Amino acid sequence: MRLRAPAVLLAASLLVFPATPAFAANIAINPGFEDGLTGWTCTATAGAQAVSAPVHGGTKALRATPAGSDTARCQQSVTVRPGTTYQLSAWVQGGYVFLGATGTGVNASTWGSPGTQWAQLRTSFTTGANATSVTIHLNGWYGQGAYLADDVVLDGPGGTPDTQAPTVPAGVSVGGATATSLNVTWTASADNVGVARYEVSRDNGTPATATSTSHTATGLTPQTAYAFRVRACDGAGNCSAYSQAVSGTTTTGGGGGGGLPKRVLVGYLHASFANGSGYIRMSEVPDEWDVINLAFGEPTSVTSGDIRFRQCPAAECPNVEPEADFIAAIKAKQAGGKKVLISIGGQNGQVQLTTAAARDKFVESVSAIIDRYGLDGLDIDFEGHSLSLNPGDTNLAAPTTPVIVNLISALKTLKSRYGAKFTLTMAPETFFVQLGYQFYGPGPNGAADSRSASYLPVIHAMRDDLTLLHVQDYNSGPIKGLDDQYHTMGGHDFHVAMTDMLLAGFPIMGNPGNVFPPLRQDQVAIGLPASVNAGNGFTTVAEVQKAFDCLAKGSNCGPYKPRGVYPNLRGLMTWSINWDRYNGHEFSRNHRAYLNALT
Repeated sequence: MRLRAPAVLLAASLLVFPATPAFAANIAINPGFEDGLTGWTCTATAGAQAVSAPVHGGTKALRATPAGSDTARCQQSVTVRPGTTYQLSAWVQGGYVFLGATGTGVNASTWGSPGTQWAQLRTSFTTGANATSVTIHLNGWYGQGAYLADDVVLDGPGGTPDTQAPTVPAGVSVGGATATSLNVTWTASADNVGVARYEVSRDNGTPATATSTSHTATGLTPQTAYAFRVRACDGAGNCSAYSQAVSGTTTTGGGGGGGLPKRVLVGYLHASFANGSGYIRMSEVPDEWDVINLAFGEPTSVTSGDIRFRQCPAAECPNVEPEADFIAAIKAKQAGGKKVLISIGGQNGQVQLTTAAARDKFVESVSAIIDRYGLDGLDIDFEGHSLSLNPGDTNLAAPTTPVIVNLISALKTLKSRYGAKFTLTMAPETFFVQLGYQFYGPGPNGAADSRSASYLPVIHAMRDDLTLLHVQDYNSGPIKGLDDQYHTMGGHDFHVAMTDMLLAGFPIMGNPGNVFPPLRQDQVAIGLPASVNAGNGFTTVAEVQKAFDCLAKGSNCGPYKPRGVYPNLRGLMTWSINWDRYNGHEFSRNHRAYLNALT
């Protein structure tokens, strides 16, 4: 939460070859840019053009220049065959140049820094069982100069168009209701066209994938009606029309952290340290805040699991209150309907539960903090290198990496110990969540940052016990949304795109067989800095409310159109209560009034 450097993806090293190998068939369009940019689409500010010098082969080459948050990406979509291995290469010059491919089951990437000499980048990938096209791309990097590219090769067989779709599934029904789940069943498509998968759309949202004739929708809101439609798709990507919608209603119960209003404001209180925003006593926290996260509980060492919390020392915070007054003020806030949590981690609090002993110490020490101060629960704000995924750990529902498995186990133990009223919130960065649409751990080639999207299995495992997820929509690089466009922090469109991914769900690394399912609307809040001093990506009051209008009411939307309307979107989180006061309470007073006015 405190100011930090943005996370940066790691990629494979530059591979240099003496000559381009012979290839069976180069299926890239205009691979040498001899026809200008024909077949290629470049970002608006890239200044991309075909130049006559320097070139690697032929008479032309691509030149594109990153500007601001635009990496000068140029890309094209190519028809391919399912389950087929392809070789991708390009000759490049520049400070940093990236080459890659994305598509169904495909997320290949490599990079190099060849400077003013031509060098070849090479990578390979195997298309998924349902893949019919991939997008190959070239781009530079933020703040770097222009890059050059020439003689792109996508080596492999082209695809054969298949345009016949399966018939619409029949007999769709909804049953098996629990407080947080519903089971959808249907009859297989009755035709001769091979069905590779079924897609189940909930309330017109992004579909979940099923390979049989049933699907269980999880993470739902108790006592809520949901409508489901089903369609069939073949291996070539042809899909039938959706069936007629069929509805079902969840039962009562479920959730956690009861007693909160329909719309909440969540704020972090600098309880253990001071900075330029000034110290605030617990009794002085304004009434606008519904959830107060005490920042921070930190470990005695990275792998100890031993979490400690202390009030800010008097030498650092001269106006700090005595502990008895601090505890009394917490009780007073709770009597007024507020939740007070201990937040674990932050920028400086790296927590790696690498062993069972660390897991058990985490449970013991966090419980001691909760009991000592009479808190309502726990906020997980793991950043930096706390979470990562080991190579081969790709199953969202069955993670194997110890730091992930042990954290999930610890959280379930704490939830069991404190019961249904235990409030559990999480505040990951976009790098650890939405980046999963492109990258998940080190990736199939081991070329990505192992921390990529590593929060996803934790969120997924705890979704039935999670009170709030408020991803930090700040201190973030550009992130690709469900529209396959990159979105940049600071404006309403970024918040709409990032929040839509949580509420519609998304395929991890584009793989429809490994989908992060949607969260309940009441579990999601938007995370923001309270002022320009609090973090990169500050968004004005007007832009924040424009984003909330788009998501919750379907109005006031910008270029990004969300996959659904989310009237029960829970609220807003900010770093921090202290920075908000420093900024004249602009965040809390304006947004409290706005949320109160929503129906």
